[in-house]
Amino acid sequence: MKIASLVLRAKPEHFAELSQTLGEIPGVEVHSRCADSGRLVVTVEDGDGYSTSDSILAVSLTQHVLVATLAYEYTDEGLAETPLMETA
Repeated sequence: MKIASLVLRAKPEHFAELSQTLGEIPGVEVHSRCADSGRLVVTVEDGDGYSTSDSILAVSLTQHVLVATLAYEYTDEGLAETPLMETA
């Protein structure tokens, strides 16, 4: 599983159109919008047939997105392969 959170900047008058467009990108969900600051918070999750990196790129290239900032990223890949530290 991979998940990322992005903070986007956009003009508030474009929020409705932008939210709809973002919702069409695989794994993307809009969680909050603030018209006062022009910010949107979205999450991106991977899934069958698409990756978080592809969806993040699609978000950043979406019309009306002025800035996309990666705020958080998590992956559980390799956790089973990582040896636990031994305690003395």
